[in-house]
Amino acid sequence: MRQITRFIAYAAAAVFLFSLAGGAAAQLVAGKDYRPISPPQPTDSGAKVEVLEFFWYGCPHCNTLQPSLKAWLKSKPADVEFKRVPAVFQDSWVPLTKAFYAIDAMGLTEKLHHDVFAAIHVQKARLQEPKVLFDWVADKGVDKQKFIDTYNSFSVQGRAQRSIDMTRNYDIPGTPALTIDGKYLTAPSMTLKADRSIDYDRFFQVVDQLIAQARKTRASK
Repeated sequence: MRQITRFIAYAAAAVFLFSLAGGAAAQLVAGKDYRPISPPQPTDSGAKVEVLEFFWYGCPHCNTLQPSLKAWLKSKPADVEFKRVPAVFQDSWVPLTKAFYAIDAMGLTEKLHHDVFAAIHVQKARLQEPKVLFDWVADKGVDKQKFIDTYNSFSVQGRAQRSIDMTRNYDIPGTPALTIDGKYLTAPSMTLKADRSIDYDRFFQVVDQLIAQARKTRASK
C-alpha cells in the first residue's frame, strides 16, 4: 500500500512538472523572449529550419556563449541547419569578419573557430590586426601565404559585404543573437535571471520553442 501511495505521489509530481514545462512554453512572449523579424528574411536552407548565429570574435558575450552553444549543437534537431554569420556594426569589425570567412573558405572552421575566441579573450592577441592574424594562423600550422591570399580574395570581400547587409536587413540589435528561419530573433540578453546574469538554459529553451514554432509555420503552408 505504501509503495502504491508513493507511486501516486511520484506520478502527481511528474504531472505537475510537465504542466510547468507546458506553461513555460505557453509563456513565450514576443518583445520579451524574442522579437519577430520584420520583414521576414529569406533563407537558403531548403526544407530545414535555418538558425543563424550573429556574432563577432571580439565580443566577450559571444565568447561566453560558445560552451553552451557547442553543447546545444550536439543535440540540435536533425531538421535544423545552423550557420554562423559575423555581424558588422562598424568598419573596425571587418577584419575579424574577413578572418572568419577566410578560415571558413579554407575548411578550418572546426579546427580554428574556438581557438580564435581563446586567442582574443584569453591570450589577448590582437587578431584584428592582419599581420598579427597572419602570424597566428601560421603558428597553427596553416599555410600563411595561402591564408593571406584567401583573406584578401574577392570571395571573402563579397562575403564580408553580405555580412554587413545581413546585419542591417535582420536589424540585429547586438551580439550575440540567434535568428530562427528568418522570422524570429532572440538573444541571451533576453533571458536574464533575477541577479541579471544570463540564463543559458532558458535561452536555448526559447531557441527550441522558436524552432518548433517555425516548423509548425512551415507545415501549415
